[in-house]
Amino acid sequence: MTQSENDITVVHVMRHGEVHNPEGVLYGRLPGYHLSDLGRQMADRVAEHLADRDITYVVASPLERAQETAAPIAKAHGLDVATDERLIEAANVFQGKTFGVGDGALRKPGNWRHLTNPFRPSWGEPYVDQVVRMMAALGRARDAARGHEAVCVSHQLPIWIVRSFVERRRLWHDPRRRQCTLASLTSFTFRGDRIVSVGYSEPARDLVPPHLRAGAKPVKGASKGYGA
Repeated sequence: MTQSENDITVVHVMRHGEVHNPEGVLYGRLPGYHLSDLGRQMADRVAEHLADRDITYVVASPLERAQETAAPIAKAHGLDVATDERLIEAANVFQGKTFGVGDGALRKPGNWRHLTNPFRPSWGEPYVDQVVRMMAALGRARDAARGHEAVCVSHQLPIWIVRSFVERRRLWHDPRRRQCTLASLTSFTFRGDRIVSVGYSEPARDLVPPHLRAGAKPVKGASKGYGA
């Protein structure tokens, strides 16, 4: 076995911090959505959490909220933030709309045709396509940080889908049950090119509003966090 085949590399895939979105829009891949003040605190908290780690590569989705989340982590390690388009949010036909039962996009019968197949899903980018691009992005980060650690800042759905694939779970799921809170870390440990374990942590959990934590029930009147 060569040394590269035995190297241990950790790729932390981070969900960005809270976004300023008072209208509750499903912002998806739309430009112009930035971190809120609380979101910046979350990013700083994770940067502090990772300050003593052997981070040699930081990369983010091209969307502003991901780039802004990655910035303090890269700064703490004297690195620039690289960009990988494959880390971007999943495409969604409801992008730019409000979305919910009894309000917004679901009030229009013309939109119902997009809800016919939750297994693909019919309203957006196929889960399999998300797996392919996210696995490729993880592989790029692993190679860039071989024998060290990398941070990839991405978005809730792609992170959860690639974790589900690695852990051999079905890809279709109840969105309320995703374990991928704002500013959380889903950490993939590689031995050589093979993933040998997956970990999950929430360094900024105390900053996350309770209704936005993993598994939380919706709270009427609480701010919405769409397009994560």
